[in-house]
Amino acid sequence: MDIGINEQDRQDIAHGLSRLLADTYTLYLKTHNFHWNVTGPMFNTLHLMFETQYNELSLAVDLIAERIRALGHFAPGSYADYAKLTAIAEANGVPKAEDMLAQLVDGHEILCRTARSIFPLAERAADEPTADLLTQRLQVHEKTAWMLRSMLDK
Repeated sequence: MDIGINEQDRQDIAHGLSRLLADTYTLYLKTHNFHWNVTGPMFNTLHLMFETQYNELSLAVDLIAERIRALGHFAPGSYADYAKLTAIAEANGVPKAEDMLAQLVDGHEILCRTARSIFPLAERAADEPTADLLTQRLQVHEKTAWMLRSMLDK
């Protein structure tokens, strides 16, 4: 494979993207869980908002996995793989709506930090497609964290 990025750089970037994929999938699952189980006076608002968010995350996991494949590596695809790679904690039980919001803010902020940690690898290798993907993901996660944070009045 000769796409202008050496094997070691492709491997390092793919590993970073694997962590981003695991975080994204874990947040997808958590958001979908909260969509199903939210209760309280803000039910309809949160139920619909969480649906919009998990749909966006579902599309994102495909983009990230396909970038890993384009770099010549296999994308992780099991719960066991994701559990080893993710920095996002699973929800215990069914939290109250406000706690759901706080956990999702935390998850989106973690995704921002994971994405930022990959930039130096992509920049070193002049891997513009990965840098572009990371920029797009950061825009989504920073905006979503802000919107969720605003619902918490923080």
